[in-house]
Amino acid sequence: MNAQQVDVPIAGLLKDLKARGLLKDTLVLWGGEFGRTPVAQGGDGRDHNPYGYSMWMAGGGVKGGMVYGATDEFGYYATEDRMHIHDLHATILHLLGLNHEKLTYFYGGRFFRLTDVAGKVASRIIA
Repeated sequence: MNAQQVDVPIAGLLKDLKARGLLKDTLVLWGGEFGRTPVAQGGDGRDHNPYGYSMWMAGGGVKGGMVYGATDEFGYYATEDRMHIHDLHATILHLLGLNHEKLTYFYGGRFFRLTDVAGKVASRIIA
């Protein structure tokens, strides 16, 4: 239901950015806080799923028309090209022109960064 409500406005945004020549320089991301399970235990919506989630990206240096990763037949566990959230953040930062490894600071006896001293850029999704 929610997807139907946002499909047309999202398509409008992407078409407008492309028509104005801005899509190639604008990274558009769409995702949620978690994946969703294929079932619900309560009846008030599907449960959170930390093992497989979907996002999409457009423009901003992302290779168009491709799928990266897959889940099992139930949509529960990531099975192909698993991407840790640190990898996703490293990839987004790379697409924004930032090297996630240079965003490191020392605090409380250890090094910190947005990718928690981890993260690999998913180079296959970059145009």
